[in-house]
Amino acid sequence: MMTTTFHVNIAGRRLRVQRISVSSSADQPDSPTLVFLHEGLGCIEHWKGFPKMLCRTTGINGLVYDRKGYGGSDTCDKWQKDYLIEEANVDLPRLIKSCGIRNVILIGHSDGGSIALLAAATHKHLVKGVITEAAHIFVENETVNGIRKFMGLYDNDDKLKKKLSRYHGENTDKVVRRWADTWLAPEFRDWNMESFLPWISCPLLVLQGVNDEYATIRQIKGIVDQVKGPVSWEIISKCGHVPHFQATDQVVVLMSSFILSIVQKEKANPCQLKS
Repeated sequence: MMTTTFHVNIAGRRLRVQRISVSSSADQPDSPTLVFLHEGLGCIEHWKGFPKMLCRTTGINGLVYDRKGYGGSDTCDKWQKDYLIEEANVDLPRLIKSCGIRNVILIGHSDGGSIALLAAATHKHLVKGVITEAAHIFVENETVNGIRKFMGLYDNDDKLKKKLSRYHGENTDKVVRRWADTWLAPEFRDWNMESFLPWISCPLLVLQGVNDEYATIRQIKGIVDQVKGPVSWEIISKCGHVPHFQATDQVVVLMSSFILSIVQKEKANPCQLKS
């Protein structure tokens, strides 16, 4: 396995990207690439070793990147209300094209999960499967309360600020307050992406921790009930907002099984994953 880190210019900004190359993928040129979409305070490093673990387990190449305003990518001062749609419709497809990738399975956590769903709805030819962890499709009281609680800790805990600064450096405060200010704004309370869900026809795996600090199972139920394609889901016990860390072994099994089922279908029908 080899990793390569580089920058790509997308929509006027440089995005930092890490490619994970697995030797077993060399003989499968039409195999999809696993693209990892981080959470609202995340970046490449925030995933730690999970992307490599999943790529190694499945034998599939991966791509991890910092969205604009995060980690080693160019800064972004403020989000618009439709920032998730912009990420799904503009930045992500352009990044995938720039990296020479033809087919993807998206793996998104929190904000990244919402982006993955939106991309699956609007770029059917590109997205061959989606895995979400703790994705949001609308704003709940639990979401707002969870963010307020986090900000209370952030404003009074130097250790938390120092931890986040390892990922975002001098832009840490901007990253945190942009995220919180957006989701806590009164005008954002009616944000809702459910109208996109019926357009999703690719295979979908939906994961959420039973003790998610930012959402209830209404999120997972809303996704499962409204997408048109094949969907499986799991509410993970003894788990909060970050299943891939809090229930790693279970999540790797669930994700790898889902990913390999898509690859196996391609072997049975070679035209399926070709764009």
